[in-house]
Amino acid sequence: MTGRGPACNFCLTLPAIGSTIVNKHAVKWITIQMSKPARQEAILGLVAQQRIASQDELQRALRGRGFAAGQATLSRDIHELGLVKTEEGYAVRQGSGPEAVLPPVARLVREFVLDVQAAQNLLVLRTSVGSAQPVAAALDSQKWHEQIGSIGGDDTILIVCVDKRSASSLGKRIERMLA
Repeated sequence: MTGRGPACNFCLTLPAIGSTIVNKHAVKWITIQMSKPARQEAILGLVAQQRIASQDELQRALRGRGFAAGQATLSRDIHELGLVKTEEGYAVRQGSGPEAVLPPVARLVREFVLDVQAAQNLLVLRTSVGSAQPVAAALDSQKWHEQIGSIGGDDTILIVCVDKRSASSLGKRIERMLA
């Protein structure tokens, strides 16, 4: 049985998959896996409508709209959408396409990297909160032969290097930028 009209507290949904009764007053607690384009459209809408200062805030705001997304998914979405971190939070990158201007890598490292540590063929860079992704993107854009790739979280970057010697060399290069 389905109710109709604004006074109805319950709605019948998903008839193709099977009947599911949903209390429409509790919908904000239901998380649904949505398509990537719908999630990315929601991200752009959130960034345009409100200040989103971190991936955690973005994740909570998306959850409020019914989207479930992990940190890795949000990182990919942020990169694919060309979002950049500003003092006011995430914003759509201005310019001509995804290669739009990033500040010079040396400036980003000097301003945001707090510490560099090597562990075998890995480098771990600690950054100020919310700065890891733009710094990781700038480091990746250098296409250094020592670096295989990087992962930028909120305040930490993991750089995978070819070998231990490459990690040491790249770590020293980054530390020189800190001076």
